[in-house]
Amino acid sequence: MNRIKYSDKEMMELLKIDLKTLSLFKKVREETIKEAKTLDAKKIKKLRKIIVLGISGSARDESDMAKEASNSEELLKNCLSYCKKLGAETELISLRKYKIEYCKACYSTTNTQCHFYCSCYPKGTQLADDMSNVLYDKILDADAIIFATPVNNFKISSLMANFIDRCISLDGSLKPANPDDSKDKELNIKQMKFIELTADNNLPGSGMLRRFSGKVAGIIVTGHEEGASMVISNLFMTLNHFGMLFPPFSNMYAMSSVCNSTYEDKKIILSKCYEDEVKLLAENVMKAAKLARNTKCTDWKYEYSAN
Repeated sequence: MNRIKYSDKEMMELLKIDLKTLSLFKKVREETIKEAKTLDAKKIKKLRKIIVLGISGSARDESDMAKEASNSEELLKNCLSYCKKLGAETELISLRKYKIEYCKACYSTTNTQCHFYCSCYPKGTQLADDMSNVLYDKILDADAIIFATPVNNFKISSLMANFIDRCISLDGSLKPANPDDSKDKELNIKQMKFIELTADNNLPGSGMLRRFSGKVAGIIVTGHEEGASMVISNLFMTLNHFGMLFPPFSNMYAMSSVCNSTYEDKKIILSKCYEDEVKLLAENVMKAAKLARNTKCTDWKYEYSAN
């Protein structure tokens, strides 16, 4: 919605801040509006290849304790291979090979206590992890992301859950108003109030900026019990609220049976039946990614003053 226009004096009185603090809030707003324009320009650039990122949440590795490669990751590799044949530039991210620290839940204090890039693990510092230094930028560059996870106790894997939790920094977060004290709770609450008063849904970047918006999603799940539908539903709701697009038939689950021992799973899950499903999933994701190039990230509407 459009907000009431306030003068600087009125804004300072409402928020009980001085002109210097108001200038900090305005600076972040200006930088975010500029970032929104940059994301749009990158999104609709027609000459570059479509970039498809594959996120594997499996902990299983043939060179580690399990002594066997991951089924979900094998299906993901096949899916990325088909995307590549269809003209995409692809990359597989095996989360087990990256150092990703846990989310410290700053967002739950106030939206503007959580920042992009993540200020709990600041990029390029000794506190940074691979999420801040590497993975956020890869996500930003991607046109489509395919998520693959096994079913672990009727839910997504712990690696995937940790990754998704840390993605909250991409979902609306802004730069800190005061980089020298990014966790100043009082200041950040006032900044959130400033956003609630000034965000204009007709001006992208004037409030919270959802950086997943308009990216295409696909889901691959493998399991040995009926948790697959629960996992897909969990991922779908989360990623859709991040702003990702789901084309028709963009998820699949490959299951064995509880009547079989787990050592029989692989030959079933990696059979031609599921190979064909993976190919169709790749085709649908690529079709959607091509169609999505006709829209800007900011064409998809949400309330800029809230997450």
